[in-house]
Amino acid sequence: MAVAVITGGASGLGAATGARLRAAGLEIASLDLHEATDVDLSLSVDVREADAVDAAVDRVERELGPIDHLLTAAGVYELSPIGGTPADVWRRMLAIHVDGTANACRSVYRRMIERRAGSIVTIGSELGLCGDAEAAHYAAAKGAIHGFTKSLAMEAVRHGIRVNCVAPGPADTPLLKPEMRAPEYIDSLVLKRIVKPDEVAATVAFLMLDEHNFVGQVLSPNAGAVV
Repeated sequence: MAVAVITGGASGLGAATGARLRAAGLEIASLDLHEATDVDLSLSVDVREADAVDAAVDRVERELGPIDHLLTAAGVYELSPIGGTPADVWRRMLAIHVDGTANACRSVYRRMIERRAGSIVTIGSELGLCGDAEAAHYAAAKGAIHGFTKSLAMEAVRHGIRVNCVAPGPADTPLLKPEMRAPEYIDSLVLKRIVKPDEVAATVAFLMLDEHNFVGQVLSPNAGAVV
């Protein structure tokens, strides 16, 4: 049975994707600070800590078997004007998103190379594509993930590993700010609604599981927030 590791698998997009992949017959391991339900293995991990991530990945392979797929969905979201963003808030945002993504990818990628197979999907954001006021630290982190994904994809393809990114628009998760649920914002979207978590999960599953030639792509299910 194929095995997928999901960082941030306890809630939001990570949990939605885990449910979809599990329904497709995969075994799911969640790496998250919080306990995940409806997974095969839930490990408490701070993705900012490379050694902790590596130890967790070792345990996944011992208990579930070789890792076939990786989704890096761990993240936080907050607004902070750039002129008033403390250095520790800036560093925390980039550490969770950029370091967390890189730590998981490095650990799993090394093992995938040995088997010359696997797929990795990172979670970026529409804000990494277009930016937003008072979200420079978040947009910078997500933009870095987009660049990291493309670079890793160019390296990994020679080893038979596909790497892609999903950059969602505003999705109906606990991270969504109240102003993005306001009628005036919803009305500005082409589809007149925000993105459903399962729609993002479907995009991840498409890139992760289907036999196709997508490599280094950034797909953005965003309800028309970015066209």
